[in-house]
Amino acid sequence: LVVEVTRLAKDNTLSRIIQMVAEAQGVRAPSQRMIDQFATWYTPSVVALAAGVAFIPPLLFGQPFYDTPDGHGWLYRALAMLVIACPCALVISTPVTVISAITAAARRGVLIKGGKFLEALGGVKVFAFDKTGTLTAGEPRVVDYHAIADHAAACSQAAPCAVCDDVLALASAVERRASHPLATAVANAANERHLETTYAAADGVETLAGRGVRGQVAGHTVTIGSHSLFDEQFPHSAALCQEITSAEANGKTTMLLAQDDDVRGYISLVDVPRGTSKGVISDLNALDTATVMLTGDNRAVAEAVGGAVGVTEVRAQLLPEDKVAAVKELREKYEHVAMVGDGINDTPALAAATVGIAMGGAGSPQALETADIALMADDLTQLPYVVRLSRFARSLIKQNVAFSFGVKLVFLVLAFFGLTSLWIAILADVGMSLLVTLNGMRPLRYEVEA
Repeated sequence: LVVEVTRLAKDNTLSRIIQMVAEAQGVRAPSQRMIDQFATWYTPSVVALAAGVAFIPPLLFGQPFYDTPDGHGWLYRALAMLVIACPCALVISTPVTVISAITAAARRGVLIKGGKFLEALGGVKVFAFDKTGTLTAGEPRVVDYHAIADHAAACSQAAPCAVCDDVLALASAVERRASHPLATAVANAANERHLETTYAAADGVETLAGRGVRGQVAGHTVTIGSHSLFDEQFPHSAALCQEITSAEANGKTTMLLAQDDDVRGYISLVDVPRGTSKGVISDLNALDTATVMLTGDNRAVAEAVGGAVGVTEVRAQLLPEDKVAAVKELREKYEHVAMVGDGINDTPALAAATVGIAMGGAGSPQALETADIALMADDLTQLPYVVRLSRFARSLIKQNVAFSFGVKLVFLVLAFFGLTSLWIAILADVGMSLLVTLNGMRPLRYEVEA
């Protein structure tokens, strides 16, 4: 029995999740930072005000310093003001709400890396989605593959010939070294047809970001890529162009294959939308947010998927840098943008968005590192929930701050005029802290309320 250790225990997915949950508690929300900054000058100001209330009336106006039968003295009033002005309720109102919301999201399999991102999500006005593996199931399958006429004069479109099988075998030799879902589909198709041993796995595999992949197979350079890549680098006939365009118009993702400079054939795949995608997009649209699909796939396939799930805008044939530019453009238009992708191929776009959301974080360490929020399972239905949760948490923070300020202001006035006792001030302060804490914990039950 041979056991190979691939990573240390501290580097496994569970350890990363535990570490990031701990770190999330230290990433303070903007509202929390604002309250902390406010408290730095609020507390000294209140102490100075109380000192003024205690000493100015007795010294300048001859008012009683201590209590008299007629009422409370100014020292007593100042002490009551100090008690009621204590910033405890203000300081705890925000972190309790944030931690409760992050905990509630974690129970649903959503890892939010801090209050900053929780609050930011509540302000998002547009969601940009990757297509493959996000809006689609991420399990494409090969539906047909063919050699071009020069290599297979007797090839039947209905039943691929031996030369066509060679196209799939060559593609598999390169794609088994890649990690994209389309690469996996090609390798699986070759395995199903017992073609995986035709060629050894390629050497020197190079990923052509957003366009294809290239490697060395049996002494030849084999390139698999998009129609646009082949239009630029590999001359081919107008008839083949028309054939590829027709396949794409039918919703197929088509990849061409070249051996050295010779175009050998093509492979067509389909990837159906997730069963939940349409409902999720509908829910997000109902939340008054726009939805945009950003994909490197051809426009015909992109529009077919976009129409099926109901996104408001489709942008196709985008390279990774084009996706970044699209996200920046959306930020200029909407200000706050969330990008939803797989966390690996879409890393630059995730980083460019206000909030980066990675799908399938449980199986991807890169997703955990890159994204601000990770959907730990491939469950897109949690997205509308966490948006509502974020907005709910933001509203609770505003409620708590407004309530704390309002009650403090009322009791400060009462204490100044000697209309409240020290015990009432203490009860009011403790009561406020208790109420804002209980209110801030409501996100823990938001799953039930929702």
